[in-house]
Amino acid sequence: MGHHRGVPIEPFSEFDPFGGDPEPPDLVGHLLIATPAVEDPNFRRRVILVLDHGLHGSMGVVIDRPGGVAVDQLLPQWHDLATAPAELFTGGPVSRNSLVGLVRLADRDAASEGSPGRPAGWRPVVDDDRPVGTVDLGIDPAPVAGSIVAARLFSGYAGWEGGQLEDEIEEGSWYVVPAEARDPVSADPEGLWRRVLRRQGGALALVSGYPVDPAAN
Repeated sequence: MGHHRGVPIEPFSEFDPFGGDPEPPDLVGHLLIATPAVEDPNFRRRVILVLDHGLHGSMGVVIDRPGGVAVDQLLPQWHDLATAPAELFTGGPVSRNSLVGLVRLADRDAASEGSPGRPAGWRPVVDDDRPVGTVDLGIDPAPVAGSIVAARLFSGYAGWEGGQLEDEIEEGSWYVVPAEARDPVSADPEGLWRRVLRRQGGALALVSGYPVDPAAN
């Protein structure tokens, strides 16, 4: 699991990966934003939503990489709920044959235990008035479709062994910021890298203007 670790590029290596905020004890619901140091094509200028994090390791999905395969080709029952672009996103290089589903619910009540609108397998990831969580893609979503305002499906995921992600953050591969519930289901996923950095302000906002090809600048 994991990926190639980039070498920090000056002057960005001096920036606090947490944008001046305290390091969170749990990274679930946070975004990993690839720094300009990351050259691995799986992760270069990508944004990852962390779904699981602990001593055993971490996993997440790349949320800004549409994969080109229409949702209705694989899981037609989810197509009408999928946010445009209604494609299977490339969640990461690990287990590309496995699927991960994220949904945004209409309100917190729909996510509560025992709610008839709660999707099977619901696991909260991003808290919000309209929260985001993972779901069981194997069920028919029709009975709870009224509770779902957006859905996104991913092929594969990004994974790290215990302590590996923390090492990569310390080495300068990732900025870490809280996710907003709109991020994983954005209608403009490929603009997320710049947009998320810009909204942080300060040093991270400056990074948002880093050119795709520094040599061409």
